[in-house]
Amino acid sequence: MFGAVTQSDLDVLEEQLGRVPRGVLAIGARCVCGRPTVVVTAPRLDDGTPFPTTFYLTCPPAVKGASTLEAEGAMEGMNARLASDPILAGAYEQAHEDYLARRSELGDVPEIAGVSAGGMPHRVKCLHAVLGHSLAAGRGVNPFGDETLDLLQERGLWSAQQCTCASPFAR
Repeated sequence: MFGAVTQSDLDVLEEQLGRVPRGVLAIGARCVCGRPTVVVTAPRLDDGTPFPTTFYLTCPPAVKGASTLEAEGAMEGMNARLASDPILAGAYEQAHEDYLARRSELGDVPEIAGVSAGGMPHRVKCLHAVLGHSLAAGRGVNPFGDETLDLLQERGLWSAQQCTCASPFAR
């Protein structure tokens, strides 16, 4: 389902994260240039720590873009619509279930059973997590991840269709 991890990928991830990557099982999404954008992380790290963020956003310009949207309050509007739109709430609940199902394929960790990421299914609390989910699972799975992707592109903050790995924000 997801791309294999090479030593070159691990080297890029260390550069992107500024630390040795932990628990990387696969590459969930890649930049158009081939570098990792999202990693699939083990639900339990090697040291035994439960890790609920299965789809971890690693591309520095995408991370910066998501952080910018968060700082500008994008989640407030998302949460207001989530609370008032039952169709949107149902789609976000389905995204939550999708996340849990994909993580369960990687292993069972009772400490994080029922916990997905990004605040799902009751609120939007981390655009990085919902964006990582959308990039790894594809459009149409996580409505707020898709919306984040659209906002990033509309604002010129980041685009999945354009390499930004040479950007000064990538290092």
